[in-house]
Amino acid sequence: MKPIAELRPDIHARPDALRSPPLGADLGLLLLRLTVGLILAGHGAQKLFGLFGGHGLAATGKGFAALGYRPGEFFAGLAGVSEFLGGLGLAAGLLTPLAAAALIGVMINAMATSASGGLWAMTGGIEYPLTIAVVALTVAATGPGRFALDRPFRWGNGGLRSAAFALGAGGIGAAIVLAL
Repeated sequence: MKPIAELRPDIHARPDALRSPPLGADLGLLLLRLTVGLILAGHGAQKLFGLFGGHGLAATGKGFAALGYRPGEFFAGLAGVSEFLGGLGLAAGLLTPLAAAALIGVMINAMATSASGGLWAMTGGIEYPLTIAVVALTVAATGPGRFALDRPFRWGNGGLRSAAFALGAGGIGAAIVLAL
């Protein structure tokens, strides 16, 4: 019996490591990035500019102060900028590990303030911020796909380093904010 390489000479022509992911995977990543990223950018715009039915920075700052973040307006601005820029970065696939870190940091803080509500959002729990943080970490780990501005850069393929950076930087940022 002939070896499989002789029967199918094309199997050695392009190893799996060099093959591009299927188009469907890249389109799925694009859809995920655009949906989550633009929704988070919208949340940031609500806090910062009062867009999309938001209350703007001053009113959001009062809400942050009521949660124990002082000065409230500063921390509302920090959360708003992190959501806005992190969301836009995730949507565009630009500086993906950094964008993911910004979103993870904000979501860790959101989980810290809503942990007493349990898991489910209907009881004020961590369901929503946990989901957003995991999506951001997953995109950092897998890479943003071929339809991303990061594609030509080393971190454009994702990997454990990108995921570790996103989780580590987001965790450190959240810990600093929670300690203040």
